[in-house]
Amino acid sequence: MSNLKYLLDTDTVIYFFKGRGGVAQRLLQTSPSEVALSSISLYELHVGVVRSAQPERTLSQLQELLKLVVLLPFDDAAAQAAAEVRGQLERAGAVIGTLDTLIAGVAIAQGLTLVTHNLSEFQRVPNLRLEDWF
Repeated sequence: MSNLKYLLDTDTVIYFFKGRGGVAQRLLQTSPSEVALSSISLYELHVGVVRSAQPERTLSQLQELLKLVVLLPFDDAAAQAAAEVRGQLERAGAVIGTLDTLIAGVAIAQGLTLVTHNLSEFQRVPNLRLEDWF
């Protein structure tokens, strides 16, 4: 049985790397076996590496983080959950970004709490548990 509780949103990882807010303290107080990162966020973080003024340093930070968290793929269950989220938000006229929709799908499919500072987007998603560690 999995101990996973939290899915880190991309912004939370960036705040961790930059030492902003209370993210580092909270992350260090949480068992690594409880924390996951989606392959969607990993893509976004790799884009950040490519754009970085210090790509080697940024990649090193990312590689160290990946040793500590569980990497979750965007699988069939996540695709179905994300599609349902997209449909609900379209009907409500409250669509969020595509990658955020996919990340929400992973969290919902896995039954995880999404850790994000981007509450204005993710609060629109029905049945998505949120925490802000900033």
